Amino acid sequence: MEQLTDLKAILHSKRANIYYLEKCRVMVKSGRVVFLTEEQIAKQYWNIPIANTTVILLGMGTSITQAAVRMLAQAGVLIGFSGSGGTPLIAASEVECLSPQSEYRPTEYVQAWLKFWFEPEKRLKVAKAFQKHRLDYLKRVWGNDKNLQNQGFYVDDADVEQALKSFSSAINQCKNSNDLLTIEARLTKSLYKIAVTRTQINDFVRNRDDDDDANRFLNHGNYLAYGLAATTLWVLGIPHGFAVMHGKTRRGALVFDVADLIKDALVLPLAFICAKDQTTEQYYRQQCLQVFTQHKALDFMFDTVKTVSLNN
Repeated sequence: MEQLTDLKAILHSKRANIYYLEKCRVMVKSGRVVFLTEEQIAKQYWNIPIANTTVILLGMGTSITQAAVRMLAQAGVLIGFSGSGGTPLIAASEVECLSPQSEYRPTEYVQAWLKFWFEPEKRLKVAKAFQKHRLDYLKRVWGNDKNLQNQGFYVDDADVEQALKSFSSAINQCKNSNDLLTIEARLTKSLYKIAVTRTQINDFVRNRDDDDDANRFLNHGNYLAYGLAATTLWVLGIPHGFAVMHGKTRRGALVFDVADLIKDALVLPLAFICAKDQTTEQYYRQQCLQVFTQHKALDFMFDTVKTVSLNN
């Protein structure tokens, strides 16, 4: 069996894999975590490279052994149980994932976080910093991603520039987190409208319970982003309840704060593009994971949380 130090050799911020599994059994075989599928001819085992994995979502018809959970925890892999296609989340800890337990996570970031968190003015300052980082990331992604540009998503288009400019100028005027949530919702609504214009999905209305492709893909991509956010916070040792924007009454609100850093830039346009092309949900998931890696989404989350934590 691999040693604990070997399993964590790859930094979480550099890991490439998020898995969604269904109709299989996750177990340990020959010292490796594998998933077993029941084929018509014979059983087939498939290896999971846990040292290069951040999150595993277990969908319909899955089971997992205690030995597999132990090895996944040693490697720092988060586990979540979900419905078909990765959404909705059915049972979890810390909002969306079962978190590995470790006494050796760093303390400097949570200590720095708590220094400002109990002061509303400083907490609002960090929330505004998050929004500015989010805006910069969207500009960088949409300004450089040729695939998005081929679908009409240009950062210098008039409607995009207007939406981003309005959001940017409104950030500094916000007097509390509710104001910030209001303008953030306005930005996302503007980006939905832009995506509808580019993809001609004119009957779109955002509703998490609707079963149309665009809404299902948005839900699915958001949960993948939540997995990355939860991994970031777990590694840095910051509890999910110490949110700066989504409200102190939501136990895992900080996960949503961190996930919002990348959702508009990556998840949103891909959901509409794949809905327009009528792709499968599996294909959409693969595209999300590809752009997460291409644009270093996990690195960006780590860097942002570390920066605002230590600077404030």
